[in-house]
Amino acid sequence: MEDRRKPRTALHLPHGTLNLPAFLPDATRGVVPGVDARDLLACGVSGLQANVFHLMQRPGSSVVQALGGLHRMMGWERPIVTDSGGFQAYSLIRQNEKFGRLDERGILFRPEGSGRRIRFTPEKSIQLQFRYGADILICLDDCTHPDDARSVQEESVRRTVAWARRCKAEFERLVAEKGLPPERRPLLFAVIQGGALPELRRRCAEELLEIGFDGFGYGGWPLDGQGRLLTDIIAYVRELVPSEYPLHALGVGHPAHVATCVGLGYGLLDSVMPTRDARHGRLYVWEVPPTAPLRGDWFSYLYLGDGRHIRSDEPLSPHCDCPACAHYSRGYLHHLFKLGDGLGQRLATMHNLRFMTRLMERLGGA
Repeated sequence: MEDRRKPRTALHLPHGTLNLPAFLPDATRGVVPGVDARDLLACGVSGLQANVFHLMQRPGSSVVQALGGLHRMMGWERPIVTDSGGFQAYSLIRQNEKFGRLDERGILFRPEGSGRRIRFTPEKSIQLQFRYGADILICLDDCTHPDDARSVQEESVRRTVAWARRCKAEFERLVAEKGLPPERRPLLFAVIQGGALPELRRRCAEELLEIGFDGFGYGGWPLDGQGRLLTDIIAYVRELVPSEYPLHALGVGHPAHVATCVGLGYGLLDSVMPTRDARHGRLYVWEVPPTAPLRGDWFSYLYLGDGRHIRSDEPLSPHCDCPACAHYSRGYLHHLFKLGDGLGQRLATMHNLRFMTRLMERLGGA
């Protein structure tokens, strides 16, 4: 029998086993830009993260359902985590009130290009994530920036806990209504808020643990005002949550930050950064061989637009086995980027994703 006191090394989900640690590329609107399911599999990707806030707008919940749910729509048979929309409320509404507001009921917002407002509640978030067929659902939360005032952080904790309680009730109602056996039941994660204030993080974690969830996420912007990872508070949140519960470092994607979070005990991570960097020609290159420890400057950036690559017949990285490195030169990829050809972005994306999956393999074996 599994020892629940030990850190989890895998999550057994309706669409397969997700070995930990796992980096989840963001398929925010149901696609990882520029690549398809076969490309993702070729890179060793084991799971994806989508976003209910964006999917409900485009292509729309009725379209996702008509196309058979997220997995069938995307041609992806492995696990999918769906984020609730809390971060989007932060990034859109907290920074520009004309887009909507947060209140006790939920989020009231006006979709881009629409004249009508939509009420998005904790219950609605869970209902949509269920309809999409997600393997891990995330409770709606009130996201903040670590520099926000204490009063804002306190309100965020209170609202996040209240919304999580409502999400849990709706989740249990739907599980019972559908009569799901344990092996078909998705997992439900709650999000721990509190900014950079340890006492608020503790309060949030304790109240969420009392409600009871399958796992938890580190909520809020993970960087300080200078772009540095909030290592101390991220480590503190891991200490607050018993080791048998998996922790998701939401929005963490910088390779060095990923390595730090995994070292602190986080099993799930997601971000648009590796794929967005790839589309802009910023590629991750190993500076150490596959069996060497990750010390010092263990990776570097290669900029495809740099003219020094024009005649280079070297691969992007001698330590990488992605399709780009296996079959093409830096010079050819530079040429594709200068042309603006989609193949260049596809190969670059596969390279960065393979870098991230190899990083997970190395960290998991550390």
